[in-house]
Amino acid sequence: MASDGWLPDLSVDAGPKYRAVAAAIAADIARGRLHHGDRLPPQRDLAARLGIDLTTVTKGYDLARQRGLIVARGRAGSFISPTARDGAAASAAQTDIAMNSPPIPVEARLPEAMAAAMTTLTRAGDLARLHYQRPGGAAADRETGVDLLSRTGLASDAEQIVVTAGGQNALHTIASTLLRPGDRVACGQYLYPGFHALARRIGFTLVPLADWNPETLAAAHDAAPLRTLYIVPTNDNPTAHTIRAEDRAAIAAWAQRHGVQIIEDDAYGLLPEKPLPAITSFAPEIGWYIASMAKVISPALRVAFVRAPGVAEAMLLAACQHESAVMAPPINAAMVSLWVADGSFDHLVAAVRKEAAWRQRLAGTMLGDAPCSAHPEGYHLWLPLAPGLAPEVLAAALNLEGLSAVTSDRFAVAADAPKALRVSLGGAIDRNALARGLRRLDGHLRAPAVQAQPVI
Repeated sequence: MASDGWLPDLSVDAGPKYRAVAAAIAADIARGRLHHGDRLPPQRDLAARLGIDLTTVTKGYDLARQRGLIVARGRAGSFISPTARDGAAASAAQTDIAMNSPPIPVEARLPEAMAAAMTTLTRAGDLARLHYQRPGGAAADRETGVDLLSRTGLASDAEQIVVTAGGQNALHTIASTLLRPGDRVACGQYLYPGFHALARRIGFTLVPLADWNPETLAAAHDAAPLRTLYIVPTNDNPTAHTIRAEDRAAIAAWAQRHGVQIIEDDAYGLLPEKPLPAITSFAPEIGWYIASMAKVISPALRVAFVRAPGVAEAMLLAACQHESAVMAPPINAAMVSLWVADGSFDHLVAAVRKEAAWRQRLAGTMLGDAPCSAHPEGYHLWLPLAPGLAPEVLAAALNLEGLSAVTSDRFAVAADAPKALRVSLGGAIDRNALARGLRRLDGHLRAPAVQAQPVI
């Protein structure tokens, strides 16, 4: 079928026009305006109708072909690819490439697991799961939190657990409950942007530490008292650093001695085959622990389990969470509880872990001796950059390949922090596209002189 009259809406992407052409193809596949087998206008004709250079349209078609949206058939023209049927390829183009999402496993079973869970939950006859839940979450879901957190050595009572609408909602409620303007919060030199946003909104002060140990904590506390520590203990976002078990115990002991609270954002803690003990397990009376599902299974699950230091604190947390989000999505929470009970949870997490480990091995092979930090079962890299490499240029080049790269200034607490990139190996990118992106990254690292942005 010919679609010679197709005219792309270049406003779908604010970047270069050739990228907007590719984005418009993806968007119109998703909307159903373009279908498998449709022929696109000849490049020269489209350039004339849009009033742009032929080279720009050619680059846009090439980018769409690299993303699996179209196929080129010589003089016959360019056609919508079979892999773009039903908007599958287009939907990937609509995701936020800056987000660090789990990879989609080759043996993906999440859609089937969600469908089976919905069937089970609706056939059970108990429609309470489809209604508003009590503040803090349904009793069954709190028990699920007890089960999951026990895997990190953290014993809990169900009344200490609050079910939130994802990790950011958990951080929002904890920070709103615990912190006030002017409070000092120790953190790493690079920080999850969501916590940056909370610091700006509430007005607490971030105190970056070069390392997590009693000596650096003591120096920061002596300068002015710390109110709390904010720590991502396993596969830190973005640096990929994991704190050793003995160091976790030392941090907890220091915090206990000085009466400093701990916010432990363990977003990736349940992903490794052998989870390390939570820092909070060594100091349960001063720790606020978060385990979210978005990073270990899928962002489609807006569910996190928070353990407060005590029942009274959990009640305050639940009240604050109710004010901001009312509740976690009840169907999502019920699915997680069902999967934990029937063993599906472990299978789903294991599939993500297996895919992440495969991608890390691929990155290690393709990048050779590049100075990357990574967790062997995680899905991002932290890449310190030599002085001759411009982070923003390198990130833009990789993003055009569909490989998520975010510059270190998005995470840095201090303006003079060393330059680096967080490169995500997960999300919607498939193995072939990932290999292309890593090959491109390796080329830039080995030939930094070609980083100048071309001007056409």
